[in-house]
Amino acid sequence: MLDPVLLIALPLLTAFLVPLVRRAWRPLGEALPLLTLLFDLALAISYVPRALEKPIVVIIAGWRPPLGINLTIGPLGIFMAVMILFVAVLVAIYSIWYIRVEPKERYCMLCLMLVTGSLGMVLTGDIFNLFVFMEITSISAYALTAFIRDRDGSEAAFKYLIIGSLASNFFLLGVVLIYSSTGTLNMADLAAKMPSVDPRIAVPAVILMVVGLGVESEMFPLNGWAPDAYSMAPTPIGAVFGAIVVKGAVYALARMLYTIFNFQGVIHFLVIMGIVTLLMGEMAALRQRQIKRMLAFSSIGQMGLILVALGLGTAGGLVAALFHMLNHALLKALLFLTAGYLVYHSGSKEIADMDGMGRRVPLLAVAFSIGAFGIMGLPPLNGFWSKFLVISETVKAHYVAIAALALVGSVIEAVYYLRVVGRLFFKPADERVRAARLPVSAFVSLGLLVVAVVVIGLYPGWVMHVLQPAAHELLDKSFYIHSVLGP
Repeated sequence: MLDPVLLIALPLLTAFLVPLVRRAWRPLGEALPLLTLLFDLALAISYVPRALEKPIVVIIAGWRPPLGINLTIGPLGIFMAVMILFVAVLVAIYSIWYIRVEPKERYCMLCLMLVTGSLGMVLTGDIFNLFVFMEITSISAYALTAFIRDRDGSEAAFKYLIIGSLASNFFLLGVVLIYSSTGTLNMADLAAKMPSVDPRIAVPAVILMVVGLGVESEMFPLNGWAPDAYSMAPTPIGAVFGAIVVKGAVYALARMLYTIFNFQGVIHFLVIMGIVTLLMGEMAALRQRQIKRMLAFSSIGQMGLILVALGLGTAGGLVAALFHMLNHALLKALLFLTAGYLVYHSGSKEIADMDGMGRRVPLLAVAFSIGAFGIMGLPPLNGFWSKFLVISETVKAHYVAIAALALVGSVIEAVYYLRVVGRLFFKPADERVRAARLPVSAFVSLGLLVVAVVVIGLYPGWVMHVLQPAAHELLDKSFYIHSVLGP
């Protein structure tokens, strides 16, 4: 079996090879990123049976943990890695025709670096390397936000840079506090030693880390960067932010709170922050007139729902959170990628300028509608099952008022998505809409996303087979500690 280190090393190496190969032979240089991501996805899928049976611990440079650096590929890590790589492959296919700005290799390099950082975040076994990979992801995201080089994109990237830098500093200060008290950076070793750490050190550390990761996971009121970054970056990057960048931060947040700290008060605090994030995001989305900003605020709302489920502190809540993370990644990628061509054909980001596009570009309108119905939670699409699980688990945990508020948020969400779908199909067509066939690359990526949304909705049990061991890994600290450090 190939070394799991390749999951991180291959996209990193390819990022630096792309400009060289493209200059030597342009067709190979343009195909290399997609080929690398496809190989990485196949490699990750091949590890799934082994990772579900027992976490794969990869020792770097011969030094066993806790002394050396290691990767830990357990049920949770492999689930996140497959999800990240699947979306990355579809975005790479979509970008073949959509991104035509030169130099294109810069776009490919940054996307590969972003994937590298995200994979490193979900597979690393120590918190300092988690910080390093988080920085790789963030810096790539800043550059991609400003990729088009217009004034609005540069302003959005600068705002993202300032807020993201503060988040990184908060997280790093938390790492420093923990290391000064325990003398270790290994997550499993920290999980074993944390009960004996002075609360005067542990509490400030967890607060700093939650604030730092709260920025990256779009937690209210730390999400001021998100609407501009989503709406001003190239459309495929909006999908990458919602499906990859933010999910890596949520994984890190869950790993810190459940595996290392396990402070029940802080974990349950996520329920309150999550429902506030959900309601604020949905109400802001309701007021938007531009489609990409609407999708950005909708993404914030959905992340709030995931935080609610994470904060329940139960096995069912964690399964629901992870399931909704997967469904949100697929649905938000479908919505953003579809919106890119809706904007292209209408010549405007305004929702009002997309009237009647269901008649001019029906495949696009149908794909967008499937994504909208899925994110609203209509059966038999995948979003129904994860939303149902989140709300039912919230009620089981005796947060009945929170469940009621989540339903209110879902009603608000239905209002603005149905408004867009209604305009696409039931308004007179605008003469400015350019009717054209979808490029093959867009048809393939959008088609695969639609298939995934429908298949998971019809057969949710397939996903549960992976999610239940992943939730168990988070809840059972001793399982994680023994898997990494041994008995």
